[in-house]
Amino acid sequence: MATLALRSPPVALPPLLEARSPAAQAVLIAVAPATLGAVTGIALGLSAVAYLVLNVLAAVGGILAGLEHAGARWGALRGLLGGLLFGTFILIANWASGMPPTTALPQPEALLPLITLAVGIVLGALGGLLRGRRARPRPSRP
Repeated sequence: MATLALRSPPVALPPLLEARSPAAQAVLIAVAPATLGAVTGIALGLSAVAYLVLNVLAAVGGILAGLEHAGARWGALRGLLGGLLFGTFILIANWASGMPPTTALPQPEALLPLITLAVGIVLGALGGLLRGRRARPRPSRP
């Protein structure tokens, strides 16, 4: 009996970070996670739901950032920096807004950037690992 294998068409991988201009690299490595962290920090004072949604968006961004690297090691390094910037700017923006958090933060709050750093490492490594697996040619079946 024959089986029908359904396959979705392959999705194009993003370009490697090293193939981008230095300005684009700076934006992707530092400006994007810091900006998203600042927006998330303001949302923290406005709505717990908005804060959660932005954290989920950041997690997806962490995986996508890892996809811009040729392996888990470089993806993890990118996630380390992105996660650290993201968490730090959450605290800075929330403090600067003067609004109390609408959801509980780790205590002491200074742990938040360390937590986002750790999560960033895992997500970035996952993205790099996925790219590495996707880029490797698969043996053809007879």
